[in-house]
Amino acid sequence: MTTASAEPATTKTPSRRLLAVELLIVLGLSLGASGVSALISFAGSLTEPVGLGQQVATLNASRAPGRPWLDLAWQLYYIARGLMPVVLVGYLLVREGASLRTIGFDLRRKLSDLGRGTLLAAAIGGSGLALYLGAQAAGFNLTVAPSGLPDVWWRIPVLVAAAWQNAILEEVVVVGYLVRRLHQIGWSWPAIITASAVLRGSYHLYQGVGGLVGNMVMGVVFCLLYRRWRRVGPLVAAHALIDTVAFVGYALLAGHVSWLPS
Repeated sequence: MTTASAEPATTKTPSRRLLAVELLIVLGLSLGASGVSALISFAGSLTEPVGLGQQVATLNASRAPGRPWLDLAWQLYYIARGLMPVVLVGYLLVREGASLRTIGFDLRRKLSDLGRGTLLAAAIGGSGLALYLGAQAAGFNLTVAPSGLPDVWWRIPVLVAAAWQNAILEEVVVVGYLVRRLHQIGWSWPAIITASAVLRGSYHLYQGVGGLVGNMVMGVVFCLLYRRWRRVGPLVAAHALIDTVAFVGYALLAGHVSWLPS
């Protein structure tokens, strides 16, 4: 009597071609698609009868005006759905024998990450605001309204959650995952940094030229820091702090400060 013995499992490293296909799929389901959407939106803005500076791009808009509980349900749905590409990236990393910890998305160095992120947010946030105001005044940018949510009890928590969702999605996908995959495919560091920066700028193009250029510069800085730190944790913290200040600050100041659209 003979028994069949199970063959030992083997792990095969995907080819560069398969890694490239995987990368295109992930981007096509997430921020790559957002880049195409932003390009179409910008083309529409350019063909409007009024100039870019007179148009408003509203972030975090109400999903059900006049129906706050339904609006809250939609807000939470989109926040959760926006994190699904991060879940997919985590799964793909585990499949190759790595994890999100490999790219520095974990809580092992939370205080260090938060400290570095705070300093980075202060540097990037101030210069970014100056660039936005200059581009908007020159007519190259739409007026960005960071919140269109009603004045209800859940507005601030939802804005904070949206800021962290943006930060986690963008830094995990556009820096940690993209850099890793392009490196495995064989790209050079200058090419990787350029690709990451262009991608980051592309899905902010709906804001105008200022949004494109400003976020490309931010992308270069973030990639260089990731190359040095090997962690997306500080980048997530910095991005979340920048967006939180923008979203919550706007919600509290709109209507009270003359240069903010309300």
